[in-house]
Amino acid sequence: MHDLTDLYQTVILDHNRRPRNYRVLPTANRVGSGNNPLCGDEVTIYVELDGDRIKDVTFQGSGCAISQASASLMTLNLKGRTIPEAEAIAGDVLKLITSGDVKDDEFSDLSALAGVHQFPARIKCATLSWHAALNAVHGEPAPATTEKTSD
Repeated sequence: MHDLTDLYQTVILDHNRRPRNYRVLPTANRVGSGNNPLCGDEVTIYVELDGDRIKDVTFQGSGCAISQASASLMTLNLKGRTIPEAEAIAGDVLKLITSGDVKDDEFSDLSALAGVHQFPARIKCATLSWHAALNAVHGEPAPATTEKTSD
């Protein structure tokens, strides 16, 4: 396996400094949001669905470099996908973030998120935008949160 440390640092820093698709999407017909109260990360995901296809996806928010980079990467990888494809990608990425297990560079730049598993306190930062995006495509109005709510 190649050294993910350099990829992790390069990709995360690049997407944090120059986030892709960082804007309100006026044509959005779905919106999801999320917050990570322990870290202070906040994100709003704007999705334009055309049938079951994600025609466009953007985000706005604030937070640490990992949360912003993950949201930027998420928009690039979900745009143009069907909802089932987006769900599969999100599921794979969430496993990648928590396990660090990269298989044959299957995720390209997303594999940089594998480095997050080495920093357990940052896993919630990296997964927040993915949960908010899934809420958006499913029309779930409640904000995604990284904290468990009491039953």
